[in-house]
Amino acid sequence: MRIHLIPLGRSRFEPYAEPPVDADRPLSHDAGRIRRWLHRANQQWHILVDGARLRSATTGFAKWRDSIVCKLADSLDEQRTLWALRNATRATVLFPSSLERDSARSLLDQILDAARSYHGRRLIVYVVLFVLSGVFFFVPGPNIVAYYLGFQSFGHLQSWRGARRALTGVEWTLQPSDDLAELATLVQEPQAARAARVEDIARRLDLEHLPAFFEREAA
Repeated sequence: MRIHLIPLGRSRFEPYAEPPVDADRPLSHDAGRIRRWLHRANQQWHILVDGARLRSATTGFAKWRDSIVCKLADSLDEQRTLWALRNATRATVLFPSSLERDSARSLLDQILDAARSYHGRRLIVYVVLFVLSGVFFFVPGPNIVAYYLGFQSFGHLQSWRGARRALTGVEWTLQPSDDLAELATLVQEPQAARAARVEDIARRLDLEHLPAFFEREAA
């Protein structure tokens, strides 16, 4: 597995990867009923997200729903790097070549330790809120609040597991990257001025969604 330590400005870095999306993976012929249901639900979720990101809603409620779906999708996408580490045993982390190797390793450990603590706390909060959301059972229609809290609980659980695994069960190989060092120099540039170079770096690193992530997160 390959992880990228993305520079985001003001001494901020985030681990980033683009693991395959489960909805794109074909089911095995012997998949059970629950696995098939989860696969269909995952596909339907991605269809819902694709529709929400078109921003074609016309009513106030539909715009609010699409906004919630997009924010939730962005939140879950940003956690997929940690999710992918849940079962990893070995991983390579690419870091800006402008950093010392020891500094990069220390930085990675600090980020993972902070992520483990953060997602552990958020998991507890969202599980409690999810249980409390049962009071809305009398409201007609789907319990959107419960769905949202359930998704968040699931996401933070997987992220907590991934961060814990990365700290204690993964053998890391560190690899300096000139591309990431170049990306670090673009953080303070205006978005319009740096967009083409960020796209070029993303192509060289084979990271299709890196430009969107970088523009969303960079200071």
